[in-house]
Amino acid sequence: QVQLVESGGGLVQPGGSLRLSCTASGRTSSQFTIAWFRQAPGKEREFVAAHWRGGRNTYYSDAVRGRFTISRDNNKNTVYLQMNTLKPDDTAIYYCAGDGTLILSSIRDHVHYDYWGQGTQVTVSS
Repeated sequence: QVQLVESGGGLVQPGGSLRLSCTASGRTSSQFTIAWFRQAPGKEREFVAAHWRGGRNTYYSDAVRGRFTISRDNNKNTVYLQMNTLKPDDTAIYYCAGDGTLILSSIRDHVHYDYWGQGTQVTVSS
């Protein structure tokens, strides 16, 4: 069993930055692919970024590529999402998700992740 806990959300002005954290307990997070998804009111949950298990490969949605960076600190069992140049369209609840057996072709599909955090609100507004 794995528990994921997000932190770091909040209110930020357009153009600002935030760093989200996803800390895993129960098993070593390096054994899992960890991804960030987000869901805005009235919209479907969408893929943001992922860090492949056991390595350094990272993946991003077109909407955030070049602005967001996902990274992993295995010593702390934590995955980070550094979000820069934030826009109002980035406003959503951000969830981290993990899975130990995910195949690469499914990395952007939230239905394939077994473990989820509770979510953290990110609001980009002036």
